[in-house]
Amino acid sequence: MSPVLRDWLDDLGAAASFLTRLPVPQGDAPPNLARAYRAFPLVGAVIGAAVGAVDLLLLRIGLPAIAAAALALGGGALLTGALHDDGLADVADGFGGGRDKAAKLAVMRDSRLGTYGALVLVTAFVAKVGALAVLPRGDVILALIATHALARAPLAALAATMPYAREGLAASVGRPDPSTAFAAALVAAAIAFLALPAGMAMTAIIVTAAGATCFAVLAQRQVGGQTGDVLGAAEQVCEVAVLLTLAARFTQA
Repeated sequence: MSPVLRDWLDDLGAAASFLTRLPVPQGDAPPNLARAYRAFPLVGAVIGAAVGAVDLLLLRIGLPAIAAAALALGGGALLTGALHDDGLADVADGFGGGRDKAAKLAVMRDSRLGTYGALVLVTAFVAKVGALAVLPRGDVILALIATHALARAPLAALAATMPYAREGLAASVGRPDPSTAFAAALVAAAIAFLALPAGMAMTAIIVTAAGATCFAVLAQRQVGGQTGDVLGAAEQVCEVAVLLTLAARFTQA
């Protein structure tokens, strides 16, 4: 096996272990999590395929579209350990409830769920359920593959370019280099173009970039940079934005 392929397989295993609850075997050497950012879109694609498969199975046995979508998304949260959902809730509580940077970061450290976090979680979940429920059955899996791959791609760029707001999970993982961020973007774009019609894929990529950029600007103003929660919330922002965009495009097609 070539060293390049071995590195990619190692990164895929590290990304799967970090982003999911799957028991992924690890080698003797510690995983290079900073480099593994480039494999995040690949793991995201697998997560999207799993959520889509559950949704189609539930539809096939006769569940209403909304119920099937809700249960499939709940299964996806179990698969990922609600990693990014937790980040979204913490960021909502911190940004909404803290008076200054120090207070916002302190709230984000608090594991308790506050009003802002609960409202944002419900809003995001309902938006995803509504979008998934209206997707044509033949497009569900491919749309979710593209959505989950694209939503995880910007994390490498944000981790590579944003300063650390505090020492925490994001800092412990390490800062990916620009080539890693470029590789993540390239992998996600390739997955999107393979899964979706070209025009729809390009729209989804633009929405992803715009959502990640706007959220990065907000995080910079609110807390001065990135944390693990900020990166998780960025993934959720992009996931909701892309899924809503695809639902609108597919229903108009």
